[in-house]
Amino acid sequence: MTMTAAVTRTGRWTVLRPWLGLAARLGLAAVWLVAGATKVGDLAASGRAVNAYQILPYDLAVVVGAALPFVELALGVLLLVGLATRLSAGVSVALLLVFVAGIASAWSRGLAIDCGCFGTGGELAAGQSPSYLPEILRDLGFLALAGFLLRWPVTPVSVDGALAGDPTVEDDDE
Repeated sequence: MTMTAAVTRTGRWTVLRPWLGLAARLGLAAVWLVAGATKVGDLAASGRAVNAYQILPYDLAVVVGAALPFVELALGVLLLVGLATRLSAGVSVALLLVFVAGIASAWSRGLAIDCGCFGTGGELAAGQSPSYLPEILRDLGFLALAGFLLRWPVTPVSVDGALAGDPTVEDDDE
């Protein structure tokens, strides 16, 4: 590769990266806001969905299920405005890894449950089949968005960006 080609490639990345980050931040914000909003109206159902994984004791599953929508909504709001983006991305990575592990665990143990990711979830009715692979692949896609933001958290149109200055001139080594 010639020096000119390398500079052009690096220049394009420097210009494109903040806008990809904005898309990742807003996309992940939408995911958390929808996930939290679909559960916050029925916290008992959210607790039952967590309990369906048969990993936590019932009382703890109910507490986790009741708290989870509020954590998701908080992450969504923080990402939407671009405040504490790296922290929000890190918490997102942790949650998504837990979700992927939980779904994989349910799949490997032969449980027939709905993940409860965007609704009430819980055990499936007789004759219904779970869709674990698409759920895991979807969460891995969300994990990629969170990983991008963990590495490059400063994006345009964000509180973090306003505090850091122009994100389009952000150092690539940050």
